[in-house]
Amino acid sequence: MQLKSLIRQVAASDIMALITGESGTGKELVARAIHELSPRRRAPMVTINCGAIPEGIFESEVFGHEKGSFTSADQRRQGYFEMADKGTIFLDEIGEMPLAVQVKLLRVLETGRFLRVGGSRELQVDVRVIAATNKDLGVEVTVGRFRSDLFYRLKAVSINLPPLRERPEDIPTLARHFARDFSARNNRPEPQFEPEALHLLKRGYWSGNVRELKNLVESLVALSPAPIIRTEMVRARLGSEAASPNLPMIVTRSSRELDNDLIYRTLLDLRQEISALRGSLQQLLVARGQEINTHFAAAEVAETFNLDESEREQIRKALAKHQGNRRESARVLGIGERTLYRKIKQFGLE
Repeated sequence: MQLKSLIRQVAASDIMALITGESGTGKELVARAIHELSPRRRAPMVTINCGAIPEGIFESEVFGHEKGSFTSADQRRQGYFEMADKGTIFLDEIGEMPLAVQVKLLRVLETGRFLRVGGSRELQVDVRVIAATNKDLGVEVTVGRFRSDLFYRLKAVSINLPPLRERPEDIPTLARHFARDFSARNNRPEPQFEPEALHLLKRGYWSGNVRELKNLVESLVALSPAPIIRTEMVRARLGSEAASPNLPMIVTRSSRELDNDLIYRTLLDLRQEISALRGSLQQLLVARGQEINTHFAAAEVAETFNLDESEREQIRKALAKHQGNRRESARVLGIGERTLYRKIKQFGLE
C-alpha cells in the first residue's frame, strides 16, 4: 500500500526517480506504473537496458548518430532520447553505464540538450528519466565506477523494492495479474487458482523474485488443461522450490561444489569491501593533500587473493550449464551482460 501511494506521488511530477532492488523484483513494472499514471502517459516510454549494450556503440544507441559519423553509419539514426521526447526514458541497470556516457547523460539531465555522434547541432528534448539498478551505487561511487554527481542527481527520489520472499502477501495479486495478462495476450479464458495453490505460491522462496513468479504462472496457464490452476499442478511445478530455504532439501550438487561456490562468493564480497575501503581512504588522503602510495596495505591485502582463476571457473561453469546463453549466465552470476562479455574476453572463454 505504501508503494502504491509513493508511485502515485512520484508520478504526479517530473522528478527523477531511482528504483533499487534485487534482480527480478519488478523495477520495470514500477517504472511503467509511474509513467502510466503521469501526465506523460500518452507519449512513449522507452526502456534502455544499460547492461545489454556493448560499450563501443552505447553513445550511438542512446543519443543517435549522423550519417557517415563512423564506418557503418550509412544513414542518420535517432537515439533513444529522441524517441522518448515528451515521454519517459527508463534506464535499467544504470550501474552498468560506461563512465564516458555518464558525463553526457548528466548534461542531458541538467539542460535537456545533447549532440548526436558526429553531429554539430544541439538537439533539445523534454524527457522524464527513471533509473533502476540492483547494485549499491554508493559503493560504485566510492570505488570510482559511477559518477557521484550523476548518482546524487538521479536519486532525487529513491524507491527500494524488497525481494518477493519478504512480501508474500503480494504473491496472490501478482499471480492473478500475470495469469490474466497472459490469457488476454493468447486469447485464452482467464483461469482461477485454487486457494491451496495460491498458498503454495506464497510459501515459495522465489530467488528470481517477480520475474520467476511471472514465468511460472505463465507456464501454469499455458499447460493447464482446465480453466482452474489446481494445487497438484503448482506443487509439481514448484517441486523443492516450494520449501522454505531454512528447511533441509535435496540438492543435486556435491558438497565440494557447494563449498567452492560459497568460498568464491565470500572472496568476491571481501574483495568488494576492500575496494570500497581503499576508495574511501584514497578520498581522505587526497582531501588532506597527501600522495597516495599505490602499494599501500589495502592493495596488498587485495592482491593476496588471487581470484582470477576462481572467477574464470565460475563463469565457465555458468556458460556450460546454460549452453552458452550469456543472458541467463549473467543473471545467475548476478552481473550485467556487458560485464560478462568483458570477462569472457578477459579469460579467453569465447
